[in-house]
Amino acid sequence: MSSVLVVEDESAIAELIAINLRHAGFEVTVATDAESANREVDRVLPDLVLLDWMLPGQSGVQLARRWRADVRTRELPLIMLTARSDEADKITGLDAGADDYLTKPFSTKELLARIRAVLRRKAPEALDTAVEVSGLRLDPATRRVTRRIGEDMREVKIGPTEFRLLHFLMTHPERVHSRAQLLDRVWGDHVFIEERTVDVHVKRLREALAPVQCSALIETVRGAGYRLTQKLNSLAA
Repeated sequence: MSSVLVVEDESAIAELIAINLRHAGFEVTVATDAESANREVDRVLPDLVLLDWMLPGQSGVQLARRWRADVRTRELPLIMLTARSDEADKITGLDAGADDYLTKPFSTKELLARIRAVLRRKAPEALDTAVEVSGLRLDPATRRVTRRIGEDMREVKIGPTEFRLLHFLMTHPERVHSRAQLLDRVWGDHVFIEERTVDVHVKRLREALAPVQCSALIETVRGAGYRLTQKLNSLAA
């Protein structure tokens, strides 16, 4: 499930956007001004930000420039929302760092299409495409992890963090990822998280995969980190 931060000071518009995004399967947080938006981004990086141009205190354009100047938020996907339709305004928004620019009023379908397009360009693993490795299937759209054992389709009971960790590993199989890299890509922000947290969640993930005989998919690479192997069939399950 991709997370979206909606930065919009008009509560009715923010609520309408949030309802539609949640209905489409996104996890949504709303901020009503630049200060609260910064707090949310400092707390945890979202997968994408919908950023209104006109905000109390600091404008969306100023906020976008600030985020683009910071190493931590430089790659944060941004879609600017605004009533300004002049070409010069669009250029200003894009030059400030917006990945896309949507003029109000807009349809829900267009908004969702643009969000998916930006996520596709920025982070292919954030899309709702199911992935399968060695018979283990993860479906982001339904948030289910399953594997067929004999005639039975078994579902893996898995927590949200372990789900994101497994999703990332399954979309990048056979690659070795350090703990710091996993914190960056799975947690989105490791400013307040220790690297040993990764070890705890890897242990939980292996325990969750054990009932479907897939715990051996997650390999520890001594001195380097972790990887997901595609060679489960050759291993003792």
